Amino acid sequence: MALVEVKVPDIGDFDEVAVIELLVKVGDTVKAEQSLITVESDKASMEIPSSTAGVVKELKVALGDKVKEGSLVVVLEAQGAAAPAAAASAAPAVSAAAAPSAAPTPAPVASAAPVAAATGSIEIHVPDIGDFKDVAVIEVFVKPGDAIKVEQSLITVESDKASMEIPSSAAGVLKELKVKVGDTVNIGDLLAVLEGAVAATATASSAVASSAAASVATSAPSAANPVAPSASASTPSAVAAVATPAHAPGSAPVGLPHASPSVRKFARELGVPLDEVKGNGHKGRITQDDVQAFTKAVMSGAAQTKAQAAKAPAGAADGAGLGLIPWPKVDFAKFGPIERKEMGRIKKISGANLLRNAVMIPAVTNHDDADITDLEAFRVSTNKENEKSGVKVTMLAFLIKACVAALKKIPRVQQLARWRCAGL
Repeated sequence: MALVEVKVPDIGDFDEVAVIELLVKVGDTVKAEQSLITVESDKASMEIPSSTAGVVKELKVALGDKVKEGSLVVVLEAQGAAAPAAAASAAPAVSAAAAPSAAPTPAPVASAAPVAAATGSIEIHVPDIGDFKDVAVIEVFVKPGDAIKVEQSLITVESDKASMEIPSSAAGVLKELKVKVGDTVNIGDLLAVLEGAVAATATASSAVASSAAASVATSAPSAANPVAPSASASTPSAVAAVATPAHAPGSAPVGLPHASPSVRKFARELGVPLDEVKGNGHKGRITQDDVQAFTKAVMSGAAQTKAQAAKAPAGAADGAGLGLIPWPKVDFAKFGPIERKEMGRIKKISGANLLRNAVMIPAVTNHDDADITDLEAFRVSTNKENEKSGVKVTMLAFLIKACVAALKKIPRVQQLARWRCAGL
């Protein structure tokens, strides 16, 4: 089978466009004109099709990368008519490789030794990301202690025009992360410090470059070469260490909402959580109109964000939702013995309605007129009798006496009075 490179065709008057979706992964069988990736410019998005059929052997782009006309997208193992040409081109390579294979060649085993031998700290810096300055870090994918592979994405940065992922140039264990969400970075800035194989990158790249030749060499008879099996056995592990995790088509792109960079920037300015906005654009993409509609719904009270919903239970319990002071915690046992009684069904039903009415409906004070002529005459005569002792009875004493009698006669009023005294 021959390897065929699929490149970006003429996509119009666009210099560089961002990759926002990967539609295939390594190992997939694709047909001619089948879409491979989706790219997006400031004005439109488009899908890049495959120019031939075959099996995806290697994916050359990642989410957030910028491509242009002629950029390599994938490497396919072509099927059908391309097979004879591949076999013909492979024949000279086999005959050329057969001669050296007659002698022992321990070199492949020796080349794998530095990977396990030399270890130390590796600094990962921001590569050349184009003509951008002070780009913001909007997402961090790793944390100290994580095992990092070559080309594994570490962070996502975003400019005014595009977002892109910054991959690791080496493999190892993340020892220290030098950036956090909200920081701004430039080309050459230190991102992370890895603890791992110092020679991993050089050895891995050489292993990938020689993997094709090694596979041809091992297919030829090598009875006189006892080291060849060791070399062929170590090659797949080296290639596997370099392989990037396959993208899962149809899943959310690295946790980011399906929206263009300009829409994400617009949402950040308004403080809108994009992961809670339902997109009505093509393939569920979030548009600027969706962000505006979500904002209007939240402001009008028709919708709630997750942050608001998380605070709602606490607010409902202490009256914060109504702008009230926190509900007081009173130990009624300090006022005397407590007796708890189960509320009846009618009281349970009416209680919520009465509370709502008490809060929402303006309070009205009702005054009843009472004829206290006889009571006043009794008070005056009592004061005359006790004039010499200096004791003077006011109307307050009679009111307290009446309240005590009412509380004894109606226990429900006694409970309401306790609440009133407690400030409830």
